[in-house]
Amino acid sequence: MISRSQSKTALMAESSNWTHLHAQLHRTLLHRQILPSNQRLLVAVSGGQDSVCSLKLLLDLQPKWHWHLAIAHCDHRWRSDSEANANHVENIAKSWGISYYLQTASDISKTEAAAREWRYQALTEIAIAHNYPYIVTGHTASDRAETLLYNLIRGSGADGLSALTWTRPLADFRLPILDFRLGNSGENPNSQISANFRLENQDKNSQSKIQHLKSKIYLVRPLLEITRSQTGEFCQEQKLPIWEDATNQDFKYARNRIRSELLPYLETHFNPKAQQALAQTAELLRADVEYLELAASDLLQRAISPIEDSPQVNFQLPVKLSRSCLREAPLALQRRAMRQLLQQILPSAPSFDSVEKLTSLIAAPNRSQTDPFPGGAIARVENPWIVINI
Repeated sequence: MISRSQSKTALMAESSNWTHLHAQLHRTLLHRQILPSNQRLLVAVSGGQDSVCSLKLLLDLQPKWHWHLAIAHCDHRWRSDSEANANHVENIAKSWGISYYLQTASDISKTEAAAREWRYQALTEIAIAHNYPYIVTGHTASDRAETLLYNLIRGSGADGLSALTWTRPLADFRLPILDFRLGNSGENPNSQISANFRLENQDKNSQSKIQHLKSKIYLVRPLLEITRSQTGEFCQEQKLPIWEDATNQDFKYARNRIRSELLPYLETHFNPKAQQALAQTAELLRADVEYLELAASDLLQRAISPIEDSPQVNFQLPVKLSRSCLREAPLALQRRAMRQLLQQILPSAPSFDSVEKLTSLIAAPNRSQTDPFPGGAIARVENPWIVINI
């Protein structure tokens, strides 16, 4: 018996524009439910093959899913041709009749990490200002494989190896009843959004419409089962306009060397489908990580002592942890619970050494203590507790 979704797929396959990638993405979206129908999607488009492929696939699926699509382009100003690149993406938007939003960096980021942080901040601000609850990127299975290898070489744990998830929340904000607009920007798609934007900058009349409803901006990566070679073939077959980024050949960036040298070597000498295999490993690890994080959170809630007479757990110093409760748990959960705690109380992300120092106190002799953590906090054993204080 053919299901309704299978029947739809068969009908669409009769279209001359319906390719294997269209069918694969359609099945993925039906299975994973990561991009609901009738939603406003902000598609991040760099102009490269992955993002343009993603945009074209979503545009072709739009009649079936009833999305409202828009393009966002972030100009990091890293290259001399970055303005021409932005104009190229704008021309794609115009030719396909899609709204276009441009965000240009005021300062040039010095590292890839800083550029990535700015890019997601910029995309989030555009999404909030113009009411797009979903930001879609063109990350592929190849990106997932590269990220796994990159983080493995750096000594990452399962969390880093399972990076690039299908979806994750980028931001929370309070949602007005009426459509949110940033100042008087209206529907001007090229309006520049301040990086210091906060909702409280609205006027009092706008604030009065806030109903204390929390909403999220979600980052979605629907192409994680599709490789870069597949997006390249699709773009050639569809004769799509691609902007070649010269920095992709710059080997001072580790990811480019992994992409151009390491992965081809693994495919030639070990596994011709190494990218798919590594991406599958990342997918399996992601499920494990999600389970372990939930279990560690439960352990931390049971181990931490409420302050004074309040039944609510909080992470304000001083913090007291039950060593007997923690000792009953496996080392994997101990480490994760200690990392979750340090993430709450330290000014920056905890290092492996910081997590290990705190975890070691679970079985340490009475009066043992750590040297100061970043920010000055010290943890010490005061049987039957671990106490963390300045």
